[in-house]
Amino acid sequence: MAASTWAQRVLQLLDRMNSFHSQGSTKATCAPFYVAGQEVGVIQPRVRALLSHYRDVFRVSPEKPGWVELREGLDTYHARSQALKHVLEHWREREMFDCLRGWRNESYEVMARFCDEPLMEMERSGASLFGIKTYGVHVNGYVRQEGGGMAMWIGRRSRTKQTFPGMLDNMSAGGLSARSGVLETLVRECAEESCIPQSVALSAKPAGSVSYTYEDQRGVFPQCQFVYDLEVPAGLAPQVGDGEVQEFYLWPLEKVREGLVGPDFKPNSAMVALDFLIRHGVLDADNEQFYQQFLEGLHHQL
Repeated sequence: MAASTWAQRVLQLLDRMNSFHSQGSTKATCAPFYVAGQEVGVIQPRVRALLSHYRDVFRVSPEKPGWVELREGLDTYHARSQALKHVLEHWREREMFDCLRGWRNESYEVMARFCDEPLMEMERSGASLFGIKTYGVHVNGYVRQEGGGMAMWIGRRSRTKQTFPGMLDNMSAGGLSARSGVLETLVRECAEESCIPQSVALSAKPAGSVSYTYEDQRGVFPQCQFVYDLEVPAGLAPQVGDGEVQEFYLWPLEKVREGLVGPDFKPNSAMVALDFLIRHGVLDADNEQFYQQFLEGLHHQL
């Protein structure tokens, strides 16, 4: 694959994963969503039009046109969480939104910034309807080879997964569910998905984050993935665990580079792999014309 063609495909990937910022998106028509005076998300017009049916839950502010606020009377974490849950369950029962067909019975915490105290929690499958920023953990499992080279463990997702079935993924990854810490999630996902023991998982090194916001027919997805690098010891290979991954491959970094622009790679996992290649010097400002554009696309906030 010609280098220029490869780079163009990377730029296309990054554009797709930041499509909410692109011309023609719903960004200009979205309403900010406030809880307890803090902006925690954005609501597309198709969702905002329904909220007048739930006046005990939402208030569309006449003083601040376009704003949507959770009612002030919902003043506790539990009360807010239950109110949103009832709305989402009502929509789910009536099959009003495609995203709710993938109901997880797993909640994400809702807050303006990651460092803030959570204001409530929300069913994972409904977060995109309110443009809630969600967080996850991705682990780059790699090995050092003779001669100084590196190879990366790549997983293939189960074909029965609700999202991106059968696609290539990082060694271990998972969403940050309510009341779960980042390191706790990392250890759990390594154990469940790839059978990496806790003693090894705890040696993973934090390597920053990847952030992006895209939209599709399901809603708006502002996401941040906390990235870790884990050097997998010689003689230890990831194994299929809970069935979310069906197979693992050990790929040299050049094959990872080529593969991340292919049709089989889960898009946000391809971004995490790209970030790894940049941080480990496979790509730099001298050998890649679009290096700066790659960096901007990997770290684009809502």
